[in-house]
Amino acid sequence: MDDELKIKMYSFTVDCKDPHELAKFYGALLKWEIMFIDEDWACVYAPGTNQGAYPGILFQRNPEYKPPVWPEEPEAQQQMAHIDFAVNDLEKAVQYAIHCGATIADEQFSNNWRVMLDPAGHPFCLCEMKSIIENAHFALL
Repeated sequence: MDDELKIKMYSFTVDCKDPHELAKFYGALLKWEIMFIDEDWACVYAPGTNQGAYPGILFQRNPEYKPPVWPEEPEAQQQMAHIDFAVNDLEKAVQYAIHCGATIADEQFSNNWRVMLDPAGHPFCLCEMKSIIENAHFALL
């Protein structure tokens, strides 16, 4: 009998007003599969995997969702988390993200990454990391 505790990451869950629209954005951005669970939930996951085989991004309807202000401002809604994506060509990735529906954040703090905002206002970063992209052990491409 194996009673060792096992914990596996299932998903990163993101609050939003419209889970289906946000799943469409991230599905297009990452070229991942989309599963519409019901009107309150949607998920994106790596192609060729069954949903749940690898961690995915889960979108949860929250009618009271307010987009965070980035960078932070006193008394404003703060970001609670963001997703970093490794890219091999930063400028091409920025243009692709814009094509999918993202916008570039007004303030930037590095030439090595770009802070973007998804259609619901969540910040995410595109990070030029060729060593990660070229690594054969980096699975979720």
